[in-house]
Amino acid sequence: MVQIQDAFKQDVPIFSFEFFPPKSPEGESKLWRAIAELQPLRPTYVSVTYGAGGSTRAKTVELTRRIKMELGIEPMAHLTCVGSTKDDLRRVLDDLQAGGIKNVLALRGDPPKGMDRFEAVAGGFRYASELIHFINQDYDFCLGAACYPEGHTEATSLEDDLRHLKAKVDAGAKFLVTQLFFDNRFYFEFVDRAHEAGIDVPIVPGIMPIQNVEQIKRFTKMCGASLPKALVAALEARATEPERVHELGVVQATVQSLGLLQGGAPGIHFYTLNKSTATREILTVMRTSARI
Repeated sequence: MVQIQDAFKQDVPIFSFEFFPPKSPEGESKLWRAIAELQPLRPTYVSVTYGAGGSTRAKTVELTRRIKMELGIEPMAHLTCVGSTKDDLRRVLDDLQAGGIKNVLALRGDPPKGMDRFEAVAGGFRYASELIHFINQDYDFCLGAACYPEGHTEATSLEDDLRHLKAKVDAGAKFLVTQLFFDNRFYFEFVDRAHEAGIDVPIVPGIMPIQNVEQIKRFTKMCGASLPKALVAALEARATEPERVHELGVVQATVQSLGLLQGGAPGIHFYTLNKSTATREILTVMRTSARI
């Protein structure tokens, strides 16, 4: 498998892990340790994020190259529109292509820190759909895109959100990865709405194992995802006991992931936060219990 779109043609669920480029030598050591510990789980691919304003551009390119060349795992590089002109983006794409990278997750990106709204730079793009169209014109990457089961925070309605998503697919996105969520009902209802809107590419649910109570509250608030009240209560009852929070996070993500696969999801994308333990425990249990 070189392009991720080919993995969906097989009659088995795909599993992927997301990492972010570290900012320190210590962080880099921890990251490579996490990747090495997850490698035996045979992920279909791993993805590497892209800092705001392209702040980790060089690290993203380097990390994806090393993952492919040194570990033999298929990587997918994230690429955003934030703070980048078309020429800036073309240089990154050329570097990725030269490094043998075949898969890109094309995103608009969040507004830079301190800004409430996204604004395209002169000579840049306003929407992910424009970036996807631009890449497809001159490159042969397999392109993925993001989607939001509970709606993007800037969307005026769920229908408006789907219109933007359809534009990404029409521009050439071959598969979609969702924002994190904790109630599978959101995913299945979203998939039904997407199909009704004519979106027929695979939609992979994104799962973030909960490891820290305040952290997950902060993440969900930032991205517009919701936490079920019963889950919040259970987390808060364990908030001063990190090991019990970890255990609950693993159980919750395992049950959620199994339910998604049983309901027809094509795979699971794990937001690892550059840690291996929870994801390793979840996927090990899943493969043992469901024989996948």
